Amino acid sequence: MRSSRFVAAAVVGIVVGGLAVSTAVPASAGTASHTAPALLSELSKGLTLTLPAPQGRYATGESVFRLVDDGRADPWVPGRSYRELMVSVIYPAVHTGGRPFTSQLPAAVATAVGAAVEEGNQLPAGLVNWAATRTHSVQDAAMAPGRFPVVLYSPGAGDSRDWNVSLVEDLASRGYVVVTVDHTGEAPATQFPDGRVVGNATVLAAWAQAYQDGTTLAFFSKLMAARQADIGLVLGRLTSLPGRLAEGMDLDRIGMFGHSAGGFTTANMMYGDPRIKAGVNMDGTLEYSVRPDGTNLSEVALHGLDRPFLLMGSSGREAGDVHGEPSWVSFWQHQRGWKADVTLVGSEHASFTDAEALLPQLAGRVPAATLAAVVGTVDPRRALAADRALVGSFFDRFLKGCDDHLLDGGTSRYPITFVR
Repeated sequence: MRSSRFVAAAVVGIVVGGLAVSTAVPASAGTASHTAPALLSELSKGLTLTLPAPQGRYATGESVFRLVDDGRADPWVPGRSYRELMVSVIYPAVHTGGRPFTSQLPAAVATAVGAAVEEGNQLPAGLVNWAATRTHSVQDAAMAPGRFPVVLYSPGAGDSRDWNVSLVEDLASRGYVVVTVDHTGEAPATQFPDGRVVGNATVLAAWAQAYQDGTTLAFFSKLMAARQADIGLVLGRLTSLPGRLAEGMDLDRIGMFGHSAGGFTTANMMYGDPRIKAGVNMDGTLEYSVRPDGTNLSEVALHGLDRPFLLMGSSGREAGDVHGEPSWVSFWQHQRGWKADVTLVGSEHASFTDAEALLPQLAGRVPAATLAAVVGTVDPRRALAADRALVGSFFDRFLKGCDDHLLDGGTSRYPITFVR
């Protein structure tokens, strides 16, 4: 996150060690729709937006699971003695022709996420049918033969794990198992297999109180500690996923990336967990401050990492790079592993999410200035191509040992600038 984006999230809902053994339960078990007829009728209205197809050699499958940590109390629900998460696993699949693709957002989740996107970005309410967007993945498709590197994805504060499908699916199609994580209580809505939907009102209220009381450092520290524990839970449960999924993951080759607070989570996880071999931070500050000013730098910003790390920054209103953003400046000075700083020219903070793929489709129905404030002025097709190429090139280089030299810097066909 640029921390100021979480400030906005507090107002509108989105801007955008032993663990007890618990079997991963497929979310498809007992997920009968509990959506009221009136809600279904409402969801049938509005424009249908489309996600771009992944460009790799593999078709993709998606499986969804609930993970439970019985040894950790939920940080946001008083009295709940356990922590539960929902994760999606997107992976290389065998031929999936003729089978329907999954929805980007389940109906109940789409209602909350869509409303938050609309309010947070000044979009007309009801213009889009957020439940209608389909992925390019088939539910529980047969996994392709082979063993693939694993990459975890952590979303921004206030975002759903399903708000970067265009990038996640492309990475899976290149031959990666990608695990996306909802940090329960932060996303506008997380749906569990029994039909329950958990929102983020408690977290937003806690943030608002911290902001009022001047205790934001404690809030951010708690938020990031919860996120890191969540990722630790996921890492510990990968081997408990059903048969072929577990067999198809190469756990000696694990990477991680994230947007905004998810990028911060990635860096913090790598600082404390050597299992993660390489990481990408997409436009996330590395300090515990409302606005990045260098006053509450994280340990990873102060000491850097000994493994490869890519910084991807926006160039708009909250631009950050290794020359200006205090936590990035400090990290850059102390980073011991491979490093690069790439700026997407003409971008905004949300340009590294599905906002870049979806919202430009509203051109002509929404003022150009409104869209530019969300995803910048960069051509959306070029921005998506750049995001996919950069993330794919990075993990290919450091998890597969295949280097296309895109990250060497110099002249590029993409709208980017480099610092190496």
